[in-house]
Amino acid sequence: MFTVNDIMTREPVTLQPGDDLVLAENIFHLGRLRHLPVVSGKKLVGLVSHRDYLRALARYGEQRGRIQAAGDVMTKRLTTVKPETPLRKALGLMMRNKFGCLPVVDGKGALVGILTETDATRFAARTIRDLDRIEEQARALLS
Repeated sequence: MFTVNDIMTREPVTLQPGDDLVLAENIFHLGRLRHLPVVSGKKLVGLVSHRDYLRALARYGEQRGRIQAAGDVMTKRLTTVKPETPLRKALGLMMRNKFGCLPVVDGKGALVGILTETDATRFAARTIRDLDRIEEQARALLS
């Protein structure tokens, strides 16, 4: 059985609650990321998505929005998973709730990774490639 640990992104790029959204904007642009966990020490305290960033710009205006602290605009009530969570369960949770990601935490609430739509798509592509190879080998054996 596949688990979240098999495909999650380890050591995700993070923000601190006091980091401003200029930093988030740069990471979104340069890193081509859409979700930034917010940590205090190692503990997950929130998440700033690209959508949260855009919402802050719309609410405060472009200049004031960009200087808002991550801790002020982050989503605080998060659904998380553990590394040992079955992958099927985590992906089902993402699809049902239309989540773009799930932060992955250990038993103490420390961030250990993030599961994103990109991780799931990459896994699906590898799985399809492997299934195609198996099908080709089976056809070769039958001919």
